[in-house]
Amino acid sequence: MIYRFDILPSTNDEATATQYVEGDIILAQCQTAGRGQRGHTWESREGENLTLSLLLEPQFLPPSEQFLISECVALGVCDALLHYGIEAQIKWTNDIYIGDRKLAGILIEHKLQGSALARTVAGIGLNVNQKAFSDDLPNPISMAQATGREFDREEVLQTVATSLMARYEQLREGGAKELQADYHQRLYRLGQEHCYALPDGSRFRGIIRGVEPTGALRIENERGELLSFLFKEVEFVIQGR
Repeated sequence: MIYRFDILPSTNDEATATQYVEGDIILAQCQTAGRGQRGHTWESREGENLTLSLLLEPQFLPPSEQFLISECVALGVCDALLHYGIEAQIKWTNDIYIGDRKLAGILIEHKLQGSALARTVAGIGLNVNQKAFSDDLPNPISMAQATGREFDREEVLQTVATSLMARYEQLREGGAKELQADYHQRLYRLGQEHCYALPDGSRFRGIIRGVEPTGALRIENERGELLSFLFKEVEFVIQGR
């Protein structure tokens, strides 16, 4: 079921309430405290985009395999975009890009119960019809900017919801290997040499070789060494940012 709100601090926070069950979507026209990855906020003009959270209860999945949820959600968004002729890529871990510009952000939050994943909230911010963005945002793009036309947000919402649940069912039914293969196929910068930054500010050139089941990013450096990076251990250097 889709629960609609005019305004919320955060759809992810609302989705943690006990009355919601697996498959429910919390949608807000406006978020006052929307969160992104790395502690960033998420900017979205009211009435122009989609800001939503999907509640899942993946008890069938061991916590050690939780990155499969990130792959599943990112692929679901990409599938929905492909329905509109938009071929997007997944910037590790799960930002959605067109070229070097960010179309959607995803924030996955898990709640453990003992040794099981009790609840997962997948927050998604998708730029649909917004054409002007804050100068503080380095590289945003919307579906409207990418295609030159505006979209019915309700139709896009239904397409996204259907695509997300289709990928989730694929995972539930044992399709982890197929999900991982599809994720790699859509991985931004896969097999290309680019610049990356480390937390100490140093930079190096490397080639993305894939993502481990744990979610670690594999990058081959200029010396031919294959390095593994977890979230926040490496940053993409993108021209113009």
